[in-house]
Amino acid sequence: MAEILPKYVGRLAPSPTGALHLGNVRTFMIAWLRARKAGGRVVLRMEDLDHPKDKPGADVQAIEDLKWLGFDWDDEYVQSRRKELYRAALEKLQAQDLVYPCVCTRKDVLAAQSAPHAGEQLYYPGTCREKHLAWTDKACWRFKTPEASRVEFDDVFAGRQVQNVAEKLGDFPLARDRYGAGYTLAVVVDDADMGVTEVVRGDDLLPATPAQILLQRALGLPTPEYCHVPLLVGPDGRRLAKRHGDSRIARYRAEGMKPEEILGRLAFLSGWRGKDGPVSLPELLDAFDLTKLPHEPCQLSRFGREG
Repeated sequence: MAEILPKYVGRLAPSPTGALHLGNVRTFMIAWLRARKAGGRVVLRMEDLDHPKDKPGADVQAIEDLKWLGFDWDDEYVQSRRKELYRAALEKLQAQDLVYPCVCTRKDVLAAQSAPHAGEQLYYPGTCREKHLAWTDKACWRFKTPEASRVEFDDVFAGRQVQNVAEKLGDFPLARDRYGAGYTLAVVVDDADMGVTEVVRGDDLLPATPAQILLQRALGLPTPEYCHVPLLVGPDGRRLAKRHGDSRIARYRAEGMKPEEILGRLAFLSGWRGKDGPVSLPELLDAFDLTKLPHEPCQLSRFGREG
């Protein structure tokens, strides 16, 4: 009997920490096109647990911008309404003695680095692991990374990945919430609960993926396929930011650009079309080919009708 494969389920995961911009949209295009070309489902998940950085109204604006661009989805979720699921997952880890409260500050962790550090992936040596501390509002939950923590997986786009999490990250943070509502724990729980079969996201998150796989194993959850794609970057080669000018979708809408113009330019830059010109998402389905996507970051110099 032929093996029955699960139906493809992809996801769009905007965050209300800022306005939707061209870099977000390019990655979301790949995620949406991967799912729809496979005849699969698309889940939209608002990842609104990063409270200090959340911008009021950014969630509503992001969904409005996505719909204006022509994206659609089959199910919609909001992480802040799903905290009981994260609490249950944390309790399961606590029952296995796999987590502990840590009160080290970022300054403390930086001071413990044995080598100069660039980026967000900090190594933590387990300073608080054996202190048996009580929870405080300044604490975070850390995962007790086992010594045998070599993770290998084949990324759909980036290829073979190997990381010893104990050596690279040490005991990595899960959440800064007493009951487990934090990014790392939430995305692992949500991807499993929503039946996501493939995660398409920017390759800036590739180094964090082995830790998420370890967490999936600890919770007895399935591991989806991963597809990490290069970011859209500014002329200086750095990820898009305010220093590169205003790349918000709201800006282009206000200037009178059509959604097809934005999608067409991004499709051209991504190698799916031989010429620049307006196109809709459904019209891109036949032309979309992940193998044509350049492996280097996509550099953006100018964008708009003048570009």
